Amino acid sequence: MMTLRAGLLGVGMMGRHHARVLREVDGIELVAIADPGGDPHSVAKGLPVLPDVDALIEAGIDIAVVAVPTRFHEEAALKLAEAGVHTLVEKPIADSVEQGQRMVEAFESRGLVGAVGHVERFNPALQQMRRRIEAGDLGAIYQIATRRQGPFPSRIADVGVGKDLASHDIDLTAWVVQSDFTTVFGQTAFKSGREYEDMIAITGRLANGVITSHLVNWLSPMKERLTVVTGEKGAFIADTSTGDLTFYANGTIDLEWESMAQFRGVSEGDVTRFAFAKREPLRVEHEAFRDAVLGKESDVVTMTQGLRTLRVVEAALESARTNSVFTL
Repeated sequence: MMTLRAGLLGVGMMGRHHARVLREVDGIELVAIADPGGDPHSVAKGLPVLPDVDALIEAGIDIAVVAVPTRFHEEAALKLAEAGVHTLVEKPIADSVEQGQRMVEAFESRGLVGAVGHVERFNPALQQMRRRIEAGDLGAIYQIATRRQGPFPSRIADVGVGKDLASHDIDLTAWVVQSDFTTVFGQTAFKSGREYEDMIAITGRLANGVITSHLVNWLSPMKERLTVVTGEKGAFIADTSTGDLTFYANGTIDLEWESMAQFRGVSEGDVTRFAFAKREPLRVEHEAFRDAVLGKESDVVTMTQGLRTLRVVEAALESARTNSVFTL
C-alpha cells in the first residue's frame, strides 16, 4: 500500500481527534497541520503549526482533512481542489446549499475524492443494523425514529443544532435503509439566547414510504444517541453512544390477556443484544476515505451525499420558519 501524505486544517476539539487517528491508520502519514489559532491541544508533536490552507498545500500533501468552523469549509475546500488534493470535510459540508454545490462541482470536475465527515455511519451499531436490515432480519421497514440530545457545546458558534447534530440523523436514516427524504416538516426553538436554533423536531417521509421522526437538542442535561428502526418482524434499537445494538422481536406466542391482545398490534417476543467487534468510528471513516482515494471499494460519505443531507436540513429549517411541509 502506498503511503498518502496527509494535511490537517484545524486542530480544535474535533481536529485533535483527526490528528490522533491520522497517525494511527496504515497507509497515511500526517505530515502537516495548519490552524491560524495555533495548537491549543498540543497535537503537533514536532510538526510546525502552519498558518493557513495555502501553507498546508505547499507542504506537498495528497489528502487533507478540513476541521475548521463550517463557514470556512468552502474557501478551504476549493483551494484544496484547485491544488489536486483529495479532501475530507467535517460535517455539515458547508454553510449553505449553494456553497456545497460549488464544492461538489470542484471535486467532481477534477476527478478528486471529496468526502464529508458524517462519522455516525461508521458507528458499529449502525453498521451492524444496516447489514441485518439488508439481510431481511427486520422484513419491511415501517418507521425510523432518532433522538440526539445533550448539553450545549460552547465550541459550536456558527451553526444551530439542525446543521450540527440533526445532519447526523438525516444522513444515517437515509443510509440505513438506502432511501432519500421526499418530504420534511420542522419545528425549532431558540432558548439559549443565540441567533441559531438549539432545539429541532423533524418529521419526514422517505422515497420508499418509511416515515421518520428526529428529536434533536442542546437543552438536555443527559446525553442520548438513539436510533430506533421498526419493521414487520420487530424493532432494532442502536445506541450509538455505546455502540450497542438490540433487537426486539415480535412475539409468536398468543396473549391470553384478552384486553391487552386487543390493544397491541404485536406481542412481545425475544430481546437480543448482539455481540460484535466495536472499532472506533473515526478510524473506520478514515480507512474508508483512504480506500476511496486509492480507488478501492469504499462506503465513504461523498460530497454529493453530504450536500443531499444539507438540503434536507435546510428544508426542515425553512419549514420551521414558514410552518409548512417541504417536498424535496
